[in-house]
Amino acid sequence: MPKITIVGAGSFFTNEWIRDVLLAPGLDEGTFALIDIDEDRLNLAHEMAEKVVEETGEGWEVESSTKRRRLLPGSDYVINTIEVSGVDTVKYDYEIPKEYGVDQCIGDTTGPGGIMKAMRTVPSWLEILEDAERLCPDALVLNYTNPMHMMTLAADKASDMSVIGLCHSVQGTSRDLADYLDVPYEELEWECGGINHMAWFTKLAHDGEDLYPRLKERARDPEIYERDPIRFEMMLHFGYFVTESSGHFSEYIPYFRKRDDLIDEYCGEAYRGERGFYARNWPKWRDAIDEYRKKWVEGEEIGDEFLEKFPMEEIDLAERSNEYGSYVIEAHSKGKPIVIHGNVPNEGLIDNLPEDGIVEVPVVVDRSGFHPCKFGELPEQLAALNRSNMAVHKLAVDSILEEDKEAAIRAFMLDPLTAAVCSPAEIRNMAEELFEAESGYVPDYLTG
Repeated sequence: MPKITIVGAGSFFTNEWIRDVLLAPGLDEGTFALIDIDEDRLNLAHEMAEKVVEETGEGWEVESSTKRRRLLPGSDYVINTIEVSGVDTVKYDYEIPKEYGVDQCIGDTTGPGGIMKAMRTVPSWLEILEDAERLCPDALVLNYTNPMHMMTLAADKASDMSVIGLCHSVQGTSRDLADYLDVPYEELEWECGGINHMAWFTKLAHDGEDLYPRLKERARDPEIYERDPIRFEMMLHFGYFVTESSGHFSEYIPYFRKRDDLIDEYCGEAYRGERGFYARNWPKWRDAIDEYRKKWVEGEEIGDEFLEKFPMEEIDLAERSNEYGSYVIEAHSKGKPIVIHGNVPNEGLIDNLPEDGIVEVPVVVDRSGFHPCKFGELPEQLAALNRSNMAVHKLAVDSILEEDKEAAIRAFMLDPLTAAVCSPAEIRNMAEELFEAESGYVPDYLTG
C-alpha cells in the first residue's frame, strides 16, 4: 500500500493528484499524507481529499499535519508543491523590474521573478530534501514547484534523493499541436527535448510525413497565429515549436518584451503575453481556489460565473488528467513501465547542452525508478537559446549553495530579457531593490 506525501498540500493541484491516483488501475488502497504550514488551507485540503476518497469508493486513508517530520517517515512518494511567501512577494517580483523596463507576463520560472522565487524557495526545498534523506531515503521525489530548472538543479547538486521535475507543458503543447495540425492526437508522431519551458519539438509527423511544412503554412493563417503568436513567430524564424505558452516563453528570450511597441505587436491577453498577468491575477485565483474548495466540500452548486474567476474547470471525479504524477506512481508501484517527459540531470542526454545542467527529455519509469533516455543533439540555434537560460539558472543556484551574493546579481545580468533592456549598473540596482523588498523571505546573505 503506497504512502503518497504531498508537501504544500494547499496547492490546487492536490485535488487533481488525489483524483488521478484514485482513478489509476490497481491503486485501490494506500495513504495520502498532506503537509502544509498554513493550517487553514491544510484543513480544507484534508476535507476535500476525504470527500474525493469517499465519493470514489476507494480504500485510501488521509492524514495531515503542519509538521512534515511527522508524516515523511514511510513515504514511498513525496510530491513537492510548496509556495514560499504565498502571494506576499508577487507584486515586488513584477513591479520593481517593471520600473527598470523589464515587463514580465508570468515571472516565476526565469527572469527577475524566477530568480527571486528561487532565492525564496530553494533553501526551504533543500531542508525538505534533507529531512527526506533521513526519514524516507528510498522515496521517489516528484517536484512540481517552480522555478523547475533551478529547483531540480539544486536537488541534483545538494541531495542524494531520487528527484524528477514534472511539468505539463510537453503533454499540453503536443495536444495543442495536434489541434493546430488537425491530426488525431493518438496518431501524431513527435520527439521533444530541451529544458523546462524551452523544450523543442524536433519531430512532428503523421504516417511518416513531416508536418512542419503544414504547421508553418497554418501559422500564416491569422486566426491560428493569434492563438499562439510568440511560439509561431519563433517557429517561423528558428524552425521548431517550443513547449511553453507564448506569454511565458516570451520571458525566456530577448526579442518580444524589450519595447512597448513589440509587446503591443506580439503579445496578446492572458497567457499569450499580457503585462503583469500573473502578478495581477494570482492573488485573486488563490482566494478563489479556497472558495471553490469550501463550496465543493459543502456540496454547494458551483456555477459558471464562479469558475470564470480563475482558469480551471470543475473537478471531474471520473476523468484522469494528463498530469504525470499518478502515472509515475502507477508505473513504479505496479511495475508497468511508462515513458514521460521529465526534468533530470544532463548526464550525456543532450550532447550540446551543459552536462552539469538539467534537461527535459523522455524518461522511462518502471519498478526500479527513473531511466532518462538519450536524446542526442539539438539544432544549434535551439541549444544556444537553452544555454543562455541554463547559465542564469546555474548562477542562481550556485549563489544559494555558496551564499554568494555576486553570483545572484550576475544571474540577473545574464538573463536574456533583462540584459536586452538594462545596463549592468541598472540591473545591479534592480537586484538590490528586490533583495531589500523581499528581505523577510530571502537568505540573509543577500541583504547583509
